[in-house]
Amino acid sequence: MRSKYVNSPMMYAFGMLAMMIPSQAFSTFYSYYYVDTLGLSLALATVARTVFLVWDAVNQPLVGYWSDRTNTKYGRRRPWIFAAIPLFMLTFIMVFSPPKDLSEVGLFTWFLIALVLYEAVATVIWVNYGALFPELFRGDRVRAKASAVQQGWQIVGILIGTAATPILYKAIGFGPMAIVYSFLFAGFMLLCLRNVKEDEEAVKLPQLGLKEAFRETFKNKTFWLVNIANSFAQTVNGLLGATIPFYAKYVLRIPEEQNTYLLAAVFVSVIPLVGVWFWLIKRMDPVKGWRLSLVAYALSVIPLWFGTDLTSGILAGILVGFGLAGFLVTPPIVNGIIIDSDSEKTGSRREGVYTAVSGFITRSSGLISAVAFLIVGIIFGYESGDDPGPDPESTFRYLISVVPLILLAVSVVISLFVRLERKPGHEQRAE
Repeated sequence: MRSKYVNSPMMYAFGMLAMMIPSQAFSTFYSYYYVDTLGLSLALATVARTVFLVWDAVNQPLVGYWSDRTNTKYGRRRPWIFAAIPLFMLTFIMVFSPPKDLSEVGLFTWFLIALVLYEAVATVIWVNYGALFPELFRGDRVRAKASAVQQGWQIVGILIGTAATPILYKAIGFGPMAIVYSFLFAGFMLLCLRNVKEDEEAVKLPQLGLKEAFRETFKNKTFWLVNIANSFAQTVNGLLGATIPFYAKYVLRIPEEQNTYLLAAVFVSVIPLVGVWFWLIKRMDPVKGWRLSLVAYALSVIPLWFGTDLTSGILAGILVGFGLAGFLVTPPIVNGIIIDSDSEKTGSRREGVYTAVSGFITRSSGLISAVAFLIVGIIFGYESGDDPGPDPESTFRYLISVVPLILLAVSVVISLFVRLERKPGHEQRAE
């Protein structure tokens, strides 16, 4: 019975569910908790956040490199994740459980240390979990199916982390909420690892030195084109999520409690739509499928411009869900082909380094989103809810439709320069 589930897409995807529940709760509510609930100044919170981002940029590539060079009888990735599980639980709880009656300096110190420790442990898990994907699933169709299942569970994790968190912390407090999520994380992650078996031959392959490993990665033109294109598209993911509450208020003019319907229209619709994209992708070249997903995503944001009420907003949200589903499913398949090509060239499997650098590139999308929000706000005079300027409706029509369309158009143009070829008897290879 066990062999049926070893390295199955469903069992692997439980790892994504495990990480997304606490990660979504963290990213959505940690600033609110410290600034609005505990009273930490926005300036000090911004300093801590900046240190957090710099630390994230430094530790991801190093963790990927160390993971690639790990050689144990239990594999390269699994030992790292097993060791990190209890540390992740502790650091996640630490973020939401500061001692009472701290001074502002004391609260800032706790906040900063908790962020740095949490990020270090989370990076170990994300990099090693992501590095398993191209190793466990070989071949375009298998990867398409595994990616579709994984992204479906990712959306479930996002919904739980977003919708259930306010209910939990209002009922039992932030600290107990973090404990609940920590044990959920451990349960799903252990279920995933119990059914993951790494490639024994990959562990035995020689590995490049530090400089050579990063030199080979940084000079891979195809890798950079793919991930820069993905970064612009990833910006749209964050921008849409951040803009929907404003879009609901100033454009659709609906009550705040109806925001949930808009968010559900986008995210809940993604779950069945990833199945549609799996059906499409397995019938075409992976790069063409990836490029098609970017085009579909770009077209899907246009109807948001025409939203006028809750009904039209929900319909537009479902169309966005279709574009988003495609973008979630296709990038792992293309990155897997690039890693396969690198393995043929160098004679080593370096999923860790590629996953880490790819993650850093796409995470940088948050800066693009913040700059776009600032520029459009300045153009239309929006400063805050207290001072929305003369035309807040136009501000958020542009932010939710025009700006995403421009960013995705850039992604599509970049994708046109990506070339992958298939050799007889081989998987696709990056040029």
